Amino acid sequence: MTDERPTGRFVPAALILLSAVPMVAGAARLTELAGGAEITPENARFFAVPLPVVLHIVSVSVYSVLGAFQFAPRFRRRRPGWHRAAGRVLVPSGLVAALTGLWMTVSYPYPAGGSDLLSGVRLVFGTAMAVAIVLGFTAIRRRDVVRHRAWMIRGYAIGLGAGTQVLTHLPWVAVFGAPGEVATALLMTAGWVINVAVAEWAVRRRPTVRRDRLGARLSA
Repeated sequence: MTDERPTGRFVPAALILLSAVPMVAGAARLTELAGGAEITPENARFFAVPLPVVLHIVSVSVYSVLGAFQFAPRFRRRRPGWHRAAGRVLVPSGLVAALTGLWMTVSYPYPAGGSDLLSGVRLVFGTAMAVAIVLGFTAIRRRDVVRHRAWMIRGYAIGLGAGTQVLTHLPWVAVFGAPGEVATALLMTAGWVINVAVAEWAVRRRPTVRRDRLGARLSA
């Protein structure tokens, strides 16, 4: 999951920056819940059942930040045990993030802009994230480093969807104002699709020989 090129050193910073807005929004939500803020139609569902959203925010934040450093080649070379140690945290945190997201999709009332279409999209990508993490974990248990790397990149890309969705929403809001239900669903979908496309590019761009060498080093 590393890049030996000089630009690879900037990837973790870019990934953390991408997830900054959702993490700030999540921190604000946790502060709201902890501080007993006024209950409104927009936040009532969180006050009614707070545990899933708290777990989701914490797990996604850990997953986003810790996962970003898996893309730092120099950092990993200097700390050979980092990748495995971080993986023991990333797998459960990623699964908690995906599963709580699925639970909230089917259990919480729709927020403003919510729809059956958006819920369906969330269920698809939430399930895909959980499946990717499980497949990545089972691959490394078989010492299949190539498939492990591919599936973990895909899972991480889906997990960072909220960051890209900020970017897909901004141009629409600037030109057309607040999106309606269909536009919201399409803009959210676009964020996930962009991330998955970038993940597939990252997975497929390395020559097989180079992957095999990496696999031999990690499984030795």
